[in-house]
Amino acid sequence: MADESLFDFLHMEIVSHVYKEQAVCVSVLEGMGFRVGQGLIERMTRDSPSFKDELDIMKFICKDFWTKVFRRQIDNLRTNHQGTYVLQDNKFSLLTQLSSGKQYLDQAPKYLALSCGVVRGALSNLGLESVVTAEVSVMPSCKFQVVIQKL
Repeated sequence: MADESLFDFLHMEIVSHVYKEQAVCVSVLEGMGFRVGQGLIERMTRDSPSFKDELDIMKFICKDFWTKVFRRQIDNLRTNHQGTYVLQDNKFSLLTQLSSGKQYLDQAPKYLALSCGVVRGALSNLGLESVVTAEVSVMPSCKFQVVIQKL
């Protein structure tokens, strides 16, 4: 319980600090998250067998990785089977501290940049280059869209 609160407060302070000091805040937060995601996935998959395909990797991200990082599984995973995935979290832990409803909706994107970077970094270390974006219509629910870049 205390670990969760500490992580939430640390996240809020990082976002606050970056927004005070930097001009290009979202990219700085996303870059921080990218490196964190790379490190976390490296530790989590060290003793795991390799994944069969892209969908298998995304299922791992939604179940095991999301649980480890955000303390719960993704509520819904959708795909068009052409490299686009939508991960829906109806009670995203880093937004629950801010508000419920639409009160601070305009503030939500800056609190999601680090998380987008974490997911992108994890996928990158698993061999999938991607673009990860997040959208919020009602807090604390959010959707992460992952578009896998075909090389």
